[in-house]
Amino acid sequence: MHAIVDRDTLAAKAPNRWRRPVLMLIGPVLVAGVGLWFWLGSGDSVATDNAYVQQDKVSISSDINGRVAEVLVRESQSVKRGDVLIRIAPQPFQITLDQANASVAEARLQVAGLREGTIGKDADVTGKREAVAFARIDLKRQQDLLKDGFTTRARLQMAEHALSQAESDLAGAQSAAASARTAANVAGTHPLILAALAQRDRAALDMARTTLRAPADGVASQTDKVQPGQMIIAGMPTLSLVISKRRYVEANFKETDLEKMRIGQPATIKLDAYPSQPLKGHVESIGAGTGSEFSVLPAQNATGNWVKVVQRVPVRIAIDSADVPLIAGLSATVSVKTKIETKP
Repeated sequence: MHAIVDRDTLAAKAPNRWRRPVLMLIGPVLVAGVGLWFWLGSGDSVATDNAYVQQDKVSISSDINGRVAEVLVRESQSVKRGDVLIRIAPQPFQITLDQANASVAEARLQVAGLREGTIGKDADVTGKREAVAFARIDLKRQQDLLKDGFTTRARLQMAEHALSQAESDLAGAQSAAASARTAANVAGTHPLILAALAQRDRAALDMARTTLRAPADGVASQTDKVQPGQMIIAGMPTLSLVISKRRYVEANFKETDLEKMRIGQPATIKLDAYPSQPLKGHVESIGAGTGSEFSVLPAQNATGNWVKVVQRVPVRIAIDSADVPLIAGLSATVSVKTKIETKP
């Protein structure tokens, strides 16, 4: 009976002697397997969580000084290119435009008077030319009479003087006519009119600038910064417009991750706001410089206590499709498949 119990006990304890060594081996094998899997797949892709959604933004500003009459958009309102955003009170600019139109009319009236003056000058030239012709005929007659002894030398000298005086008057009239034609600018548009037209065009342009329109499709933002009755200063930003058709992710990769990265490689984007809905994208461009190179105060490494720091390079990831609302500034995690070769 004791022999049977001992045999059963030994049979039950036999598997226990192998269980511990097997369990001790399983742990290292699993760790080695997982490590091997990560090692074999580590070169397939690179990832970073230093990434943010970016959208092009336009600050809407005025080209003129004026008082706000209307703000026609509200916060987060979608607008189309050409939609009116802000109207500036047009009355002062309309007055300036009316004054410019009056200046154009006045300039044209002045030029018309100058051109009419040239007609009188031309008539004066014609009269002086006829006087010269008559004086020449008279001089020729006195010369012929003197040869025949029917006149005196004094009378001949008077005829010569009359011809000289007539020629002098003709030269003066021709000079006055030329000056009048130059002043009237008969051959083209008069400078007085050109100057008045330029002033009118400037006034018309300022009048058109009283209406601020959207330069592209987008979403209005910071509309509370401008209110009716507020004075707008030329060049100072008012509201902002987030361009809706230009969305991308700026991922800051370590410089050691760029060896196999190429433009066109596919990327997976996971937004922190929508972690269960990954987006597809691709590498659009790789930055021409690290973030520190474009900082306001670039680091100066030529010092005795220099410490090497891994630099970050901005990589633009184009979003191929998005089924979730994208908001500028959202945090993201980007993974790029670097083993996929792209065509140059």
